[in-house]
Amino acid sequence: MNGLLRAARLGLASGLAALLCCGAASAQVSVTTYHYDNLRTGWNHAETQLTASAFPANFGVLASIPLDDQVDAQPLLLPGQAIAGGTHDVVYVATEGNTVYALDAASGQVLVSRNLGAPVPTPLGCGNNGPNVGITGTPVIDVGRHRMYVIAYVNGSSPQYQLHAIDLATLADVLNPVTVAATQKLTDGSTFTFNATYQRQRPALLLVSGTLYAGFGSFCDFQANHSRGWVLGWKAAKLTPLPSAELNDTQASSPTNFFLSSVWMSGFGLSTNGSAIFFATGNSDCNFYDSPELCPSQTTYDGVTNIQESVVGLQMSLAARTGVFTPSNVFQMDIDDADLGAAGVMLLPTQPDGSNLASIVSKDGRLFLLNQSSLSTYVDMQQLGNGCWCGSSYYRGHDGVGRVVTGAGNLQTWQVSTSPAPHWVAESSTSTIPVGEQDPGFFTVVTSNAAKPNTAVIWAVGRPTSNTGLVLYAFSATPQNGTLKLLYSAPAGSWPNLGGNANVVPMVANGRAYVAAYKTLTIFGAGGTAAVAAAPVATASAPAGLALVTGTLESNQGLQLTLLTRTGAKVQVDARKAAATGHSTRLVVGEAYTVASQPGSAGGAVVASSITRAKPGVGAWPADQ
Repeated sequence: MNGLLRAARLGLASGLAALLCCGAASAQVSVTTYHYDNLRTGWNHAETQLTASAFPANFGVLASIPLDDQVDAQPLLLPGQAIAGGTHDVVYVATEGNTVYALDAASGQVLVSRNLGAPVPTPLGCGNNGPNVGITGTPVIDVGRHRMYVIAYVNGSSPQYQLHAIDLATLADVLNPVTVAATQKLTDGSTFTFNATYQRQRPALLLVSGTLYAGFGSFCDFQANHSRGWVLGWKAAKLTPLPSAELNDTQASSPTNFFLSSVWMSGFGLSTNGSAIFFATGNSDCNFYDSPELCPSQTTYDGVTNIQESVVGLQMSLAARTGVFTPSNVFQMDIDDADLGAAGVMLLPTQPDGSNLASIVSKDGRLFLLNQSSLSTYVDMQQLGNGCWCGSSYYRGHDGVGRVVTGAGNLQTWQVSTSPAPHWVAESSTSTIPVGEQDPGFFTVVTSNAAKPNTAVIWAVGRPTSNTGLVLYAFSATPQNGTLKLLYSAPAGSWPNLGGNANVVPMVANGRAYVAAYKTLTIFGAGGTAAVAAAPVATASAPAGLALVTGTLESNQGLQLTLLTRTGAKVQVDARKAAATGHSTRLVVGEAYTVASQPGSAGGAVVASSITRAKPGVGAWPADQ
């Protein structure tokens, strides 16, 4: 236990140490990894300029910088860098066009940029993130080696993931890029090989003690007979793969021919306390088209050879698991596609009583409190108002009380009480951020000045409703009558890909806030101008040669579908080809779907090439085309 306590303290200490650089006098903050530290707390405790007690009245837009594609990765920040013939505070942004930008953190001037190869257009017909998939997972910076590690999805005769170690000043490769590869034994002794065509790298990268880690899931759950959840690792010095790899489903066969158990977490990063790595998994069973009657009667979950809908702890070597938490209704979660792994696992710093805890929110809206060293059952659980495609944040107030911030529909804060045993204590709930068009949930970060009271600010980016774009919010973290005071809100860029969640994480440090969106980075700070809503941008296009139609599924008769569109028209869809090729999600009458189709012949039906879930709000449906 003492070793784990020490590791947990070191996990936070190493992350928070990275927040401070360049000498005590300047106290400049660096952001070298997703959500500020390897615990993924999302807490910058060294913010002295943007405080709740003295929030700047003239806070606004300092710069809006055009980029080449949509951004799903969180920006990173390093002050005082020698680059482009001078010394700059540098913000690094990676796009789905596979371009890495090094920008002046104040003006937004492009100092250096580099493209790592052609991105993959709409992989497998899945438009969940954007028309291109390039760099999705947030890169990570190794300050000691003056490198950034980034994984690019590169188009070619077959798609490949290329792991790069690039110099922070020139963005040139320091080492030869490595093609991501892995194998693992299945239960029948056969070998399963990582195939980049079917695997999606979405979670933020993790760097700890000289080792780099990445998680992989699927594209829209398509080709689920080929796709399985992986966690892979490399020695950072030479990009040498670790001898062991984690494969979440090693079963050789499945009654539904679905495997998955993906690691996706809406882009949240793998987390670590220094002794183990933590992540969450998605669904596996019961997405079967021709025989849905299989779903109510069986599951392939056993917690060993298949660990869907779970929080998993791994040894740092990836050689073995340290623990697994699975909700008791795992089978129903599979049937409902209620992924526990739609959110990330946030580790709490060691609590005053020595507790080492973790939190996660499921798609079905449960907030779990877990014990890092004993994952088998939850410590406490609360039912929230909405589900969560997101991840929590943590901060400790000036009163010494630890708090967890959730974005499952409403913005909520929860005190972490450890007496007489660890449990949640509801503190506040604020409904200023609109929800309902995209899937519920949003990401938050927290800034505070540890030396002064009432300084904590909670920052969030709301997902778009219709084509309204993104909005940046800042709230005082001190509740007033159970709610949080709004300090600032303003447009923060467009997001035309309404069929894909805007998993946008604001990055706030050194008096400025950064929001990366569709083809832009917006920099906010004191002395800025009023933000202007982005002009409407055309929604994402269908794959080449196909048309899109979205509607509510009225009936499914032998994969002959009837969709009710937003205009009230009924469209007949032949879904047999999409189902046979694994390019269809589970079909439930009453839910909304987007069909990429080509003209059919029989009865005027269109032949579906792919079928993906549409967002619950009609305003978030892509335009029919």
